[in-house]
Amino acid sequence: MVSDDLRIELLGGFRVLLGDNAIADDAWRRRKPAALLKLLALASGHRLHREQLMDALWPELDAGPAGANLRKAVHHARGALEEVEPGAGALVSSDGDVIALASGASIDVDEFRAALASARRSGNTDEYRLALLPYQGDLLPDDRYDEWAAGPRRELQVEFLAGLTELSGLLEARGDLDGAAEVVRQLVAVEPTREEGHESLIRLYALAGRRVDALRQYEQLVQVLDVELGTEPSAATQQLYETIRAHQADEPELSADLWERVGDLRVLSGDPVGAAKAYEKVLAAGPPSASLARIERKCGEAWLMQHRPEDARNHLAAADNVVTDPVERARLLRAQANLGWESGDIATAQQFADRALVAAREHGTADDVAAAHEAIAIVSHFRGDWRSGLAAEVERQTSDEGGVPLLSRVIEIHNCIGQYHLYGDHLSDSVEDYARKLLDQSEAAGAVRAQSFAWCLLGETLLLQARWDEADGCLERSCELHASLGSRSGALPWQRRAELAACVGRHDDAIECLRHASGIATVSSMALHMWGRIHATAALSALLQGDPERAVQSIQAAAASAARYGDCPTCSALLNPVAAEAFAEIGDAVNARRHADSGAGIAAMFDSAAWRAMAESAAGSAALADGDPTTAVRHFDAAGAGYDQARQPYWAERARRLASLVPV
Repeated sequence: MVSDDLRIELLGGFRVLLGDNAIADDAWRRRKPAALLKLLALASGHRLHREQLMDALWPELDAGPAGANLRKAVHHARGALEEVEPGAGALVSSDGDVIALASGASIDVDEFRAALASARRSGNTDEYRLALLPYQGDLLPDDRYDEWAAGPRRELQVEFLAGLTELSGLLEARGDLDGAAEVVRQLVAVEPTREEGHESLIRLYALAGRRVDALRQYEQLVQVLDVELGTEPSAATQQLYETIRAHQADEPELSADLWERVGDLRVLSGDPVGAAKAYEKVLAAGPPSASLARIERKCGEAWLMQHRPEDARNHLAAADNVVTDPVERARLLRAQANLGWESGDIATAQQFADRALVAAREHGTADDVAAAHEAIAIVSHFRGDWRSGLAAEVERQTSDEGGVPLLSRVIEIHNCIGQYHLYGDHLSDSVEDYARKLLDQSEAAGAVRAQSFAWCLLGETLLLQARWDEADGCLERSCELHASLGSRSGALPWQRRAELAACVGRHDDAIECLRHASGIATVSSMALHMWGRIHATAALSALLQGDPERAVQSIQAAAASAARYGDCPTCSALLNPVAAEAFAEIGDAVNARRHADSGAGIAAMFDSAAWRAMAESAAGSAALADGDPTTAVRHFDAAGAGYDQARQPYWAERARRLASLVPV
């Protein structure tokens, strides 16, 4: 008998197999031995302390009687295994106060989560379908009234629904409307009162020309909401219904309009591949001449988001040939600036960015002006003068006609580029001085957004130097200024405050700060840059409290957020060493290695001591999970040296502590 022979299935029902032999249901006529195996199968690392099992299974009993019952449950669970295969009882081990399943046991819940994480990384629809197959029903339906099963059941259902949502979005963006509708029907079946599922299905039917089905689905939604909740569909869903009903004889116009909406949604969700295909559907449908320039420009921008300038070039040229609207002209100039720097033609990019700013100020919206500033910031970064460029931006904005003492918007790209400076060799040493100078300049000009940015940047550099009190004050001031600017501003300083609190052991404060950061990130254009950092900080706090299982949950949440919002490798770099450490602690060598490889990839993209140190730390954890302590120590020592070079003493000390804990 080997441990690989043990398999436990929990989705859709409880089943235990030893090799090809299933243990008969009547072997589990006593509920507690079965519950013991279920709890161990659900636990990270498939191990639990005796007290955890006693609290879950006999919460009403004192320690003595509960302990006696636990010993009986372990005995009967082993006996059920022994009935099928002599010696199989050893697959449930007891080591001191810890009870565990053998390390090679296979669990369908683990397979589901691992496959879904892999599908999210690849974005492959076939992988998504295969990943969702193991979910053959809700977790342990026969244990519906047991409290210990309720939380995991809901968590897994949420993961399943998220996977269905992501798959339907990928299929829709790629034009497989029938496939997307089939997936959304599963969503509606699981949660019939959730309006978003019905709305998505209505839209998919309309896109496919199935207006009768779309209208029928709307009527079904009306009935469900009325009977179950006593409400009616939202104004947006009612408007979609009226649009479909009003265009019953005009399919090309409806399809073009809805495909553009699909493309816009795909951009917001971080899916430029799907966005480009959606916009090309609009072009294939023959949009009205008044909207042709807009669609060509959006399609070109979707290709630029994928860093494919040659595919974008023809679309932007086509837009340039037909554009007449001055607002659209301003947006096209910005897109042409982005094409310039993506193509390596920085001088041309600078010319278009400057023209885009002038045009946006004259004809565009506040968002157009902000986007033009973003293009200028990127060009300044590639020219190597981002710092002086940002200072010039503050001066330029505060000298506008009317003397408005407010930088229009220091948007996400400035924060992202700021991370490059914080962690880059030959840049990090001077960030503190630069942040102080920018703060002086912005305060003199009364530019509140620039002040909030400068306070945050200053707080970040002090945080990395482990100057805790100074950093906390700066980040707190940044949060205060952001709060004065509205609810969509300030996710980064709140996240950094959480990171600081975790590092100094104030974990309740860390949780509170992460709540603030998460609330802002949900509605902010910073989502792409924030969710990886937020979940990495939550995982770090859990690790520092000795709870790797909770850390792993945060890492899994990060994967789901990346699938929904996209991901920025520089802003999410901390995720890899923290994730590798968490997976190593629960004995998951495969996922530890995956994050080590990801960290190495980021270090190769951005060659600096700090990013190399993060990659080395992740590699050390992966080696430890692989059972190679000598290599683990070597990587942790290299990480410590890298953090020393980057002037990050907290992380240098932590890397050396990890090395000292390796059993050699």
